[in-house]
Amino acid sequence: MLDSLNRHMLGSYGGTEFATPHLDRFARERATRFTRHVTGSLPCMPARHDILCGALDFLWRPWGSIELWEEPITAQLRHGGVTTMLVTDHPHLFETGGENYHTDFGGWDYVRGHEGDPWRTWLDPSWVGFPAPPAADGGWFLRRRFGDRAPHLDRAYDRSRTFFRSEDDYPGPRTMRAAAEWVAGAAQHHAEGGWLLFIDEFAPHEPFDTPEPWQSMYEDEPWEGERIIWPPYMVGAQAQGVLSDAEARHVRGNYGAKLSMIDEWFGRLLSELDRHGLWDDTVVIVCTDHGHYLGDQRDGADLWGKPQVPQFEPLGHIPLLVHLPGIAGGGVCDALTTSVDLHATLCDLFGVSPSHRTHGRSLLPLLRGETTSVREWAVGGVFGNWVQVTDGRRKYARAPEGDNFPLSMWSNRWSTMPVHVAGVTELPKPDGRAWLDQMPGSSVPVIRQPFQAGDALPFWVGGANVVGRHHLYDLTVDPDERENRVGERMEREMIDLLRAALRELEAPAEQLARLGL
Repeated sequence: MLDSLNRHMLGSYGGTEFATPHLDRFARERATRFTRHVTGSLPCMPARHDILCGALDFLWRPWGSIELWEEPITAQLRHGGVTTMLVTDHPHLFETGGENYHTDFGGWDYVRGHEGDPWRTWLDPSWVGFPAPPAADGGWFLRRRFGDRAPHLDRAYDRSRTFFRSEDDYPGPRTMRAAAEWVAGAAQHHAEGGWLLFIDEFAPHEPFDTPEPWQSMYEDEPWEGERIIWPPYMVGAQAQGVLSDAEARHVRGNYGAKLSMIDEWFGRLLSELDRHGLWDDTVVIVCTDHGHYLGDQRDGADLWGKPQVPQFEPLGHIPLLVHLPGIAGGGVCDALTTSVDLHATLCDLFGVSPSHRTHGRSLLPLLRGETTSVREWAVGGVFGNWVQVTDGRRKYARAPEGDNFPLSMWSNRWSTMPVHVAGVTELPKPDGRAWLDQMPGSSVPVIRQPFQAGDALPFWVGGANVVGRHHLYDLTVDPDERENRVGERMEREMIDLLRAALRELEAPAEQLARLGL
C-alpha cells in the first residue's frame, strides 16, 4: 500500500506529469490493471479497516480501532500457521485510533519518523539545512488563513527531518529497504509454508519532503525561501487568494517528487522478487487508501488535501495492480471493485473464512477470467458526511437532508484520529443517552451513542457545508465531473440503488433517515 497514491498521475493509468517507471513496469510486465477500483470507508484508518477486516465501517463509526466483534485476517492466518509481517512507517498504526491493527501480525517493523510520529523531541543541533532544506512548519497554512486565531499545530516531522543525512535516512526509503530485506529472508524459508507481507508505506502522503535529485525535479523555476512540504487542506485556496499560483505549482511538484522517489524504491523491491525468482508462486498487490487533491477543479473550486467534499474522481477512483501467478502481465480488468474486495481476495487465496460480517467479493474469478463482474454497486464515504454509490458508470453522492441527524456511533473501543490540537474535539465520550445495541451478524453488545444538534461531534463529521448538496455524474461521458445531473431521471435510479445497497448492508436506519431516503 502506497498512501494517497493518485491514480491519474501514474504512467500506467495515462499520467504524464510525473515519472513512475517502476510502477509502470510492474503494471506492464507482471500485473492486471483494474480500471474501476474505488474507495470505500475513508480516510486512512477506515480504509485499512476495509482491507484487513473486510467490513465497511463508515456507516456505523468514524476512524477507529479494530472492534471486539471482528478480527483482522492476520489473526486467522496466525491461527492457521501462516507467517505474517508488517513493515510500515505509518504513524497512525501506533497511536490511538489505530493501535491494534498491527498486534495480530507475526512480526512488525515500525520505521520511525514520518508525519506525526513523535520520534524526536528536539531539532538536531548539527543540522545545516541539508539534505532536508529549511521548510515552513506544519502550521503555516492555518496561520496564513486564520492569523492570530489559528490553533497551534505541532508536526513531529518538522523535528525528525533535521536528523536525515541522506536519502537513505528518509522514512520511505528505509521502509522499502526493510521490506526488501524481509523478502530476501523469506526466500530462504519459502518451502516452509505460506506468508503474507503487508508493506504499509506512507509515501506519497504528506509531508511532501524529498532530498535532491527528487526535490527540484518538477520545479519550473528555482524555489526561493522555505519549501512548502505541508499541503493546505481547503476548498478554493487559490480562488480565495490564500495560496498563490506559484505556491500551488510548488506543492504539486513536491507531491510528484515524493511519488517518483518512492517509485524508485518500489523498483528495488521488484528487483528482490526478480533476484529470488518469487514471481511464480507469490501474489503481489499494489493498492492505496485514497488519492489526494492537488488543486483539482471540482464544483467550481480548486481542491486541496482531503477537505469536506464528496469523493470526486481524483481522490475516490484509485489504482489497483495485481500480479497473480499464471496470469500474464499487462492485462486490464474493467469490473467494478472496491477496497473490501482485497480482504475477500486474501481470504480466498489462503482458504480462510471470516468470523464476522464482511462486505467484500474475491477478485480471483476476475483475474482468472472466470467472470466479468463481482459486484453491481460499491458504496463509500466518511462517517457523518456524504454516502456515495456507484455502478461503475454513474456515481451518486447523497448528502444529509435537514441538519445531518439522526446520527449515532457504534463502538466498544471509543477511539478516533488524534489531532493533538488544543480546543478541537476529537471524540466526545459516551453519555447517559447511550445504550447497548448489536452490529449486523454479531451478538456482542456494543455501545451506541446518539448525537443531536448542539453536541460535540466526532472529528470528520460534516457540518452545514454538507447538508443538501447532492452530486450525480455520468462518468462515461463526464469523467471530470463537470455536469452535476441531480434532478434528472437518473437521480431517481441512483437513489433506488443507494437505498437497496444500504438495506443489503443492513446499515443503520438512521442513515437512511438522515439522507432523506
